[in-house]
Amino acid sequence: MSGRSGGDGRARAVLWDLDGTLVDTEPYWIKAEFALVGRHGDRWSLEQAHALVGNDLLTSARVLQRHGGVRLPAEQIVQALLDDVTAEVRREVPWRPGARELLVKLRAAGVPCGLVTMSYADLAGAVVEHLPPNSFDVVVTGDMVDNGKPHPEPYLSAARLLGVAPADCVAIEDSLTGVASATAAGMRVLAVPHLVPVPAAPGRTVTHTLAGLGAANLLAVGTAG
Repeated sequence: MSGRSGGDGRARAVLWDLDGTLVDTEPYWIKAEFALVGRHGDRWSLEQAHALVGNDLLTSARVLQRHGGVRLPAEQIVQALLDDVTAEVRREVPWRPGARELLVKLRAAGVPCGLVTMSYADLAGAVVEHLPPNSFDVVVTGDMVDNGKPHPEPYLSAARLLGVAPADCVAIEDSLTGVASATAAGMRVLAVPHLVPVPAAPGRTVTHTLAGLGAANLLAVGTAG
């Protein structure tokens, strides 16, 4: 697929990141990392934790091995982190400001939506079950792809499943890693920085919050004028 099918240049579909964008789970991940390093490794810092935001989970696990001294196989590290974060989410889902409201507006307007996350299916499901049924037409998780963000595969997979050209999609992201993935896929990007800064750049729109944003405003991201 190539090109834009919308005559007015507006996007036709919206792809959502999960952690830090739809839900404020990054503090859960950081807490889990510190706990894991405390049990099995050496030392960990907030700066190191922030550097992992948006990463593929196996990539983060290898960083924890090399720099956190966690002496476990990467797959066990990932599972330990996922177990901790999923348990936290099942106790309380920390929604990002305006995220659920915007998703409801998009669905009411008939806009196809997908979830594209490096979290695995169990965690994504624990979040999605707290949303209205059919909030997402497709869900792409980190355990479904060969190459995680910043590789374009996750976003390209979601666009293909939706049957929408990548150039007709807006991706909502909170990290440079996620922004790089969506940009490499040829999508328009709305960055909503949270724990880590995402500077303005060509081909990228940056906003401080999703609160008050309407479906029409979002679909106009990346249009001229």
